[in-house]
Amino acid sequence: MSPPARTAGRLGVLLAAALILGLAWRAGALEWAAEPRALARALVGWGAWGHLLFVLSYAALQPVGVPGTVFIVAAPMIWPWPVAFALSMVGTMAASVLGFAGARFLARDWVAARVPARLRRYEAALDRHAFFTVLLLRLLFWMPQALHAFLGVSRVGFWTHFWGSLLGYAPPLLVVSYFGAELFDGTGALAPGAWRGLAALAALSLGTAALARGVAPRLQGAAPAEPRG
Repeated sequence: MSPPARTAGRLGVLLAAALILGLAWRAGALEWAAEPRALARALVGWGAWGHLLFVLSYAALQPVGVPGTVFIVAAPMIWPWPVAFALSMVGTMAASVLGFAGARFLARDWVAARVPARLRRYEAALDRHAFFTVLLLRLLFWMPQALHAFLGVSRVGFWTHFWGSLLGYAPPLLVVSYFGAELFDGTGALAPGAWRGLAALAALSLGTAALARGVAPRLQGAAPAEPRG
């Protein structure tokens, strides 16, 4: 990438991040993070604007350290599962794109020196099978900030990262969105019918672990991948 294009990319990422953070702060999302019930009531009451606030908050906060699971578990407790799934997908992809772009355009050298060893083992696989490796990494690890950064400093193209991440996120987000409302009651404790959701999550975890054991070593050409913790 030419220096002018890289400079333009950096400015674009900075402006997008600043805009999203500003909108989330203006709407009060940062203060509401400490009052989840008040946030839930506000989001429902705002209708489509509540959807937008959820996505903006997710995109702004997850790349800087707030766990994405906070949002994807909360969504089905606020909205019907199809809405929760759609919003979780949009928010997760927005956060991933911001994390990817931030690593690629803003602090590439700094980030590259701090990529965890467990992710570096996939560098050769990304060169050989970029799309499938991105998909597998998203299934294995979901959405940690370190993975956004690793993919951002790799040689993976933007659209390969985008579509691989989208397909990798879809199964776990669908399971959490569909069963999420059954897992917890209004107090945050496990609901009486939580066993169905827990069984679905366990099946997904076992399937992902089997995929990792069978496929990841071939991609890495090394030891088996560590399952998601």
